[in-house]
Amino acid sequence: MTLFDSPAFEGHEGVHSFFDEKTGLKTIIAVHSTARGPAAGGCRMWPYASAEAALEDALRLSRAMSYKNAMADLELGGGKAVIIGDSRTMKTPALFEAFGRAVDALGGRYWTAEDVGVSPSDLASARKQTRFVAGLEGHPAASGDPSPVTAEGIFRGVRLSVRRALKRDLDGVTVAIQGVGHVGGFLAEKLHAAGAKLILTDVNEAALAAVAERTGAQIVAPGEIFDTEADVFAPCALGGAINQETLPRLRAKVVAGGANNQLADPEIGRALFEMGVLYAPDYVINGGGIINVAGEIRALERGEAFDPSWVDAKLVKLTQMLEEVLDRAIAEGRPTHEVANEMAKARIAQAAAEKLAA
Repeated sequence: MTLFDSPAFEGHEGVHSFFDEKTGLKTIIAVHSTARGPAAGGCRMWPYASAEAALEDALRLSRAMSYKNAMADLELGGGKAVIIGDSRTMKTPALFEAFGRAVDALGGRYWTAEDVGVSPSDLASARKQTRFVAGLEGHPAASGDPSPVTAEGIFRGVRLSVRRALKRDLDGVTVAIQGVGHVGGFLAEKLHAAGAKLILTDVNEAALAAVAERTGAQIVAPGEIFDTEADVFAPCALGGAINQETLPRLRAKVVAGGANNQLADPEIGRALFEMGVLYAPDYVINGGGIINVAGEIRALERGEAFDPSWVDAKLVKLTQMLEEVLDRAIAEGRPTHEVANEMAKARIAQAAAEKLAA
């Protein structure tokens, strides 16, 4: 299958690959849409098994960013960068400076930020070579690590989903969290503070133990998280967690978490619907981080200080958007992911038409 035949390529404006021999940088930057504004999305560093796997991930994540930014009502399109490599052993300032040059070569069509395997200090290196970087620290427009804001948006979405599906608040509800990195860890603390009982797993045993100690959570092996007796399953690791193998093992009545592309394929979403499971579409519920990034881009472009109140107002609207998706899904008798996809595509199409007419 060629790039143009891949289902994930649909709607993409451009896909760019860069190689820097001196630093070993191998990166793919996918730009899905600039209809609503410059494409924005984080950079992920991961030891992909192949360039084809990295490309597929970049394409799926880029498209999801277009949908996420549209549903968060941001003046941004969708894009994503992936760097092929092990972030634990291969990261250097020089490599991220080379990545900055790659971003700059796109002339502002893509803004980068953090994702898995990338930190604010890495972005500071990239910033030496391009201004199209957000998620920084140490200047008036800086928003810093967006993970706490992402977790806050997810927390609000989990709470809303529990109220809708279980007719109760979070106190006493059991939540199984797959992945307790930056976002999952912050989410665990928020849920614990709200009275939820937690079951956690992660491949990083040190991080897992630390979060469990802070929250009094039960720990299970990564492969056992799907079999736990939980009211809510919160995927907060990599994509594709809910697939044909794991779907029949779920006991939860709500799926709501921070991972991107949680459903291995669209049919999984319909299967959840038919099982009576409420699925909070990932790119709606986890939009807090990109809202934070958008606030920084807005401040940088205007030469202003970062405005947390602007971010807070967008977070409120994000929860309202999830409520609208849930309402429409009930009214129309359709899976939530189908409703959300339709809404996001309509917003992007309208922006593209307006841009063309201008």
